[in-house]
Amino acid sequence: MVASLRSTLYRYLFYGWLFGDARAGSDLERALVLRHNRANARWLPLYMRRWLAIGVLLTLLEFLSERMLEQPLLAAGFAVAQVLVVAFLLVTAVGWAFLRRDRLRR
Repeated sequence: MVASLRSTLYRYLFYGWLFGDARAGSDLERALVLRHNRANARWLPLYMRRWLAIGVLLTLLEFLSERMLEQPLLAAGFAVAQVLVVAFLLVTAVGWAFLRRDRLRR
């Protein structure tokens, strides 16, 4: 049961399982994987919204821990987590833009 919950949580927060490696295989295999990846790119905005909600929650926790609890070290930990969320969002947005690029030109 714990493994199932862990797997479900992983799939809810991380999208790597949706995509294949388009660098390996023959030309036909790479084209098929790229087509699959482009089709699954439609899910990336959903993942970005989830991580944006996590970022907002971290911002709220950082504010509360610094202002109300007066715990600057705890606030710093939340701030570092916010930076990681922003980096994750930027990488995801760039990946989504590149995967959607050919579809937008048509």
